[in-house]
Amino acid sequence: MHRISTLLLILLSGSITAFAQDTIQVVAVGDMMLGTIYPNGEHLPPNNDCSASFSRVKGYFAHADVVFGNLEGAMTDSKEGAKRCNDPSVCYVFGMPTKFVSCFVEAGFNLLSVANNHSGDFGEQGRASTAKTLQNAGIHYAGWLSCPTAEFVKNGIRYGFCAFAPNSGTADVRNIPAAQEMVQALKERCDIVMVSFHAGAEGRDHQHVTRKTETFVGENRGNVYEFAHKMIDAGADILLGHGPHVTRAVEVYKNRFIAYSMGNFSTYRRVNVEGVNGLAPIFRIFTAKDGSFIKAQITPTLQTLADRTPRYDPDARVISVIQNLTRTDFPELNIRISNDGWITMP
Repeated sequence: MHRISTLLLILLSGSITAFAQDTIQVVAVGDMMLGTIYPNGEHLPPNNDCSASFSRVKGYFAHADVVFGNLEGAMTDSKEGAKRCNDPSVCYVFGMPTKFVSCFVEAGFNLLSVANNHSGDFGEQGRASTAKTLQNAGIHYAGWLSCPTAEFVKNGIRYGFCAFAPNSGTADVRNIPAAQEMVQALKERCDIVMVSFHAGAEGRDHQHVTRKTETFVGENRGNVYEFAHKMIDAGADILLGHGPHVTRAVEVYKNRFIAYSMGNFSTYRRVNVEGVNGLAPIFRIFTAKDGSFIKAQITPTLQTLADRTPRYDPDARVISVIQNLTRTDFPELNIRISNDGWITMP
């Protein structure tokens, strides 16, 4: 009788809460940099207050088991250890005040990647401050060589997480055999394994998944297509990409979901948000408890030069971007992306 009642509730209710009883829900976004103390604090929000960063979008995070994003920079109150810049006007050093962690907590984030090209901007001091800040706030994180993985339990499900980038001090996205070993070890202990990767060339000219090694400003940024597939072969269930500062295609491989880049989500100053660089998805990914893909939903968001905090985009432009890129980059797939953002398989 109870099973019949539960089934009726799911069939009759359109609510996310009802559906979540039989599924895992992961909400994921891309790059987040809420303002920086470097060089002199002029790139911080008014009154050193980050509360506007997620105020108009945090409702879309509700009822998720995991809320994930990429922490693009350190969390520190000290400029000690800042990387050297000959010209601060063109050198980007990202350090968010430690009190800004409250904005992540209040929005619902419980998992962050620290594997990116800015997480080491304040050296060991910055990494230590970031680690302490996130630990004290109860936010799980991974991606440095010192902490490449994280594991946690929520609602009886054990999650494993690892994060990769092509940058010093991070787990290397280009070392695929080592990354596979990490994923395999997590899968032996965990129900759901999530993998984050900060890789690929940057900017509006690099929106496509080339299926080749990508280079940018002379740096090997990895082969995101090969990496994502090899991680799923090793046991990963959800692949979450970021780094190109634009949104890329999505794919379902072996019934596992891949977002190749989630763009600039909440990036206050010092990050280009003109045109397609200001469009970003909020992905809500539904999986079975074994990690197999059920469906996903895109909520379209927008940042502009005049208003550098994310808000819902009524024109849903990023949905069209993802539709077109997926159709072009993965023509062999049978992914359906509806105009209202639902991603399904036949």
